[in-house]
Amino acid sequence: MQATVDSFLQQLVRIPSVNPDNDPAAGLTGEQALAEFLAEWLESIGATVVLEEVKPGRPNLIARFAPMDGRPRILLGPHLDTVGVAGMTIEPFGGEVRDGRLWGRGACDTKGPMAAMLWALRETRGMLANLPVAVDFVAFMGEESGQWGSKDFAKRHAAGYEFAIVGEPTSLEIVHVTKGSLWATLRATGVAVHSSMPERGENAILKLTRSLDRLDGHLGGKLAAFTHPVLGRSTLNIGVIRGGSRPNIVPDLAEAELDIRLTPALAAAGGALKLLRETIHELGAPVEIVSSHENPPMETPPDHPMIRRLQVAGPDAKLAGAPWFSDAAHLSNAGLPAICIGPGSIDQAHTADEFIEIQALEEGAEFFSRFLRGLAH
Repeated sequence: MQATVDSFLQQLVRIPSVNPDNDPAAGLTGEQALAEFLAEWLESIGATVVLEEVKPGRPNLIARFAPMDGRPRILLGPHLDTVGVAGMTIEPFGGEVRDGRLWGRGACDTKGPMAAMLWALRETRGMLANLPVAVDFVAFMGEESGQWGSKDFAKRHAAGYEFAIVGEPTSLEIVHVTKGSLWATLRATGVAVHSSMPERGENAILKLTRSLDRLDGHLGGKLAAFTHPVLGRSTLNIGVIRGGSRPNIVPDLAEAELDIRLTPALAAAGGALKLLRETIHELGAPVEIVSSHENPPMETPPDHPMIRRLQVAGPDAKLAGAPWFSDAAHLSNAGLPAICIGPGSIDQAHTADEFIEIQALEEGAEFFSRFLRGLAH
């Protein structure tokens, strides 16, 4: 058994769990090895553990410290996977400790919050079976791509819980409202001819870029109307554009990838995909939506009783909003109130030299321990 929370986090960082959807060539991908390690560790501190396979070799983990006897039940839920390691300037899986920091892929996002939660469960393990509120630990696969783990868990289990505390690096702020996201690919088609006679063809790149310029102005104006007092306005970013094959061929195909961040107000009005379709139709733009993936926003009332308990455990824990999305949004969308919280700064997530401050990690473990002990009253 590890002696300190930072030595425990070192062990977690040294078990690669790169999301294979993001980095299939890494050779150190998938959540299975980390899930199996955690299962054995959790059983050693008294939990009953189940691994539920969501995709081949990629399970969710569910650990219970109290029987399913009808008492209210909440969960602590970080994710198992990390983003890829290409371009990192440190040893990704070394877990090196220096300068008051622990370095490595996942140290911040989100094995640091995971370690803090697990350490708190270890420190309070003698009381967990008898708390008036049962506490489960759930680790989700696939958060860094399609959030398949939280979506699957929400369908199977959300109705059995009253609150979800999702582990993300929020500097121990209580993130109770987040934007959703629509990723959509737009395509324009044309007619390919030799570039010496461009008038005989149709340039797909020009069709696409002119349409994007109009969309940016027209759709951007519509998005500005969907605001939130914490999150601000809904936004549009054109992040990727590709087309053509050679400078002497008029391109017959061009595509662009968009990212629309949507507020709860836009979701309530039908969502970003609906608005994008309507705007393309209104403009008569010669583009089609060929793929899309929309994640919901999240909004949990700040006066929820469990948020108040979190604030008692951490009197300095501020309520906050965030423009990013997480597993919490899918749980919330299924009717399970959720928030995100954990040690570490989101500024360090996915970086080339990812780290977490050891002091922040220790404070996170202490915070979750106080929260769990407070459930006894």
